[in-house]
Amino acid sequence: MKVALISTEKLPVPPVLGGAIQIYIDAILPILAKHHEVTLFSLYNNKLPVKYTSGNIRHIRVRGKTADEYINNIKKAMTEDSLKYDLLHVFNRPLWIIRLSDAAPQSAFSLSLHNEMFTPKKIDEERALYCLEKVSFISTVSHFIANYIQERYPFAAHKLNVIYSAADAHLFKPVLSEDVREEREAMRRQYGLDNYKVILFVGRLSSKKGAHILLKAMEQVMEAHPEAALLFVGSKWYGSNLTDNYIEKLQELGKKLKGPVIFTGFLTPQEIHKYYHMGDIFVCASQWKEPLARVHYEAMAAGLPIISTARGGNAEVMQQMVNGIIIEEYNNPDVMAEKINYLLEHEEEALNMGIIGRKTAVERYNWERVAKQLLTLFETI
Repeated sequence: MKVALISTEKLPVPPVLGGAIQIYIDAILPILAKHHEVTLFSLYNNKLPVKYTSGNIRHIRVRGKTADEYINNIKKAMTEDSLKYDLLHVFNRPLWIIRLSDAAPQSAFSLSLHNEMFTPKKIDEERALYCLEKVSFISTVSHFIANYIQERYPFAAHKLNVIYSAADAHLFKPVLSEDVREEREAMRRQYGLDNYKVILFVGRLSSKKGAHILLKAMEQVMEAHPEAALLFVGSKWYGSNLTDNYIEKLQELGKKLKGPVIFTGFLTPQEIHKYYHMGDIFVCASQWKEPLARVHYEAMAAGLPIISTARGGNAEVMQQMVNGIIIEEYNNPDVMAEKINYLLEHEEEALNMGIIGRKTAVERYNWERVAKQLLTLFETI
């Protein structure tokens, strides 16, 4: 079958600037290509060729300063392309199903949802109905995303398929394994964290990601545990280290804490696994209804006990007191501090949580499983 994957307009594939969707596509692409001819339409980047073919994979990269320009350039490229597609699989942009229909009138359509894209603010009912009727199936990264669509548009329930994301367990290794011991020790020395217990945060530094809640919690943690340090991995936006008032306030607050607070700035996906290997406890402090943050899979693969907020789909891959701790009072720094202190004071329990998380990631949250589930859906076309 000839399949076209339509990536989103903000970041390129491969994920040289990061991005959960871009990481997802890059990971499943070679597996899908073992079974089908795959063309990936994605954003132009001056470090990547405009067109490139390798085996069963063809890359076509188009420019797009706006979403309109991007999708119009994809339509133009599809029109100029002599290859017809059996299936167009669109990532996270239901409105593009309508935009692409005339460019591929004979093709089937499907949709991969990584966010809440069917809210009234993002798509009106008329176009939502068109899209839901047009697609053969929809994959979602969590039940949280699928349930919203089912509640709003019950007739589409049979088209919804939850496919949890994954992490590369060969890249993210258990933090206490011999494979990463030297690297872990060297990087902790580099940041002056040799003798510290490192609380790790990975993600964009924005209020909805809750970095400020974690910082406030760490005031109490560092009072009780002088050996605790906080490591923020990430920046305001992908591929950039531009700051804003929020980040400046985080940095100012960090300077007032008793222990080390380190901000790495933006790191590429090729670097981030090394920073997971520095951690002892992972915290996802999301304040918004997160679809299901991919950092959970990465932290599990790295064998870290996780503290996560019960927002959106985050808790779907968590088992309370098994692979980590789920916080219902997501915006309460006192509760977050209490849970961090608990793991610091119960090292063996924290270690076992990490071991279970690692085992779960290897067995369940791997890219081969993701691609296999998607391939099964392709077979229904």
